[in-house]
Amino acid sequence: MNQNKLNLTQALVVEGKYDAARLANLVDATILTTDGFAIFKDKTMQALFKRIAAAQGMILLTDSDAAGFKIRHYITGLVGPQNVLQAYIPAVPGKEGLLGVEGVDDALILQGLHTALAAAPLQAQQQNTDPITYTDLYEWGLSGSANASERRRTFLRILGLPPRLSKKEIIQVLNTLYTRAALQVQLQAMK
Repeated sequence: MNQNKLNLTQALVVEGKYDAARLANLVDATILTTDGFAIFKDKTMQALFKRIAAAQGMILLTDSDAAGFKIRHYITGLVGPQNVLQAYIPAVPGKEGLLGVEGVDDALILQGLHTALAAAPLQAQQQNTDPITYTDLYEWGLSGSANASERRRTFLRILGLPPRLSKKEIIQVLNTLYTRAALQVQLQAMK
């Protein structure tokens, strides 16, 4: 058991009880589960999530598969993006598809949480004066050109982000976590 747990003031939201059990060894925080897709229909759970998000904020840490992203989008819309920090784990292949939160290394989980926490002060600031745009994705060869999807997946892997991010999500995540200059350094590393 890890004696040096990461102390979180925000509630941590994961998909299931195995994720929660795993995270209880890594963090000192309120850990809530969505019970998979149960969050979509459970009005009591939805009300609880809204109250907790408004009171202390939330960190979403879902699997990097389609179901995880569906849950992530739903909760973000439910409680408001201003109340949510997005923590991601990389898409790590396993025997039966991608590994979930319960299956990836502790270091990857903690890295995702630290990255989300580092974005908190950025999120509280006024709008980025030089935000990343769809045009930037195009100019960087990450959208609208031959091999763009392959380059985009490579780029996301280098940044330690899941490959399933939509273009809209990429823009949001990049503007939350990076400056334009930092991204251009990453793009140069790809060449």
